[in-house]
Amino acid sequence: MNSSNQAQVTYMHRMLSHAYWANSEILKTLQKADPISEKLTSLFGHLLSAEKVWLERLNLRDSTNLSIWPITRLENCEALVHENHDGYQQFLKALNDSDLDTIVPYRNSKGIEFQTSIIDILTHVSLHGSYHRGQISSYLRLEGHEPVNTDFITFVRT
Repeated sequence: MNSSNQAQVTYMHRMLSHAYWANSEILKTLQKADPISEKLTSLFGHLLSAEKVWLERLNLRDSTNLSIWPITRLENCEALVHENHDGYQQFLKALNDSDLDTIVPYRNSKGIEFQTSIIDILTHVSLHGSYHRGQISSYLRLEGHEPVNTDFITFVRT
């Protein structure tokens, strides 16, 4: 592979590296905050479970039995942060830019069939996580804790 046909894969790798960094920042904050509400743990668990579901779909494995709103403990979240990161890194290693247009067939949590390109799925994973990390930070502030800065530019600067 030459680097000229890897620009988009490299970019997606960077976006998912940001997601891992941001998830790790959220995890550290939730581990230090005492007490934290069930809402915070549930929301973080959802974010991570959805990442796992999409990874299963990308790997053409059935994800219909995976819950996207599991009742979870923070310890479960910690394991999933690292498991998801490793899984996405492994998935991206095998890709060229031309692979990103590959259509992935899957069923959503309601059993409805869809087909979506790899690049659109990876973009969704990145944006979905950002949305929910913002919610988590808002809830942290409401509960009297310091919100977490998980902005992409902060990741770039570190």
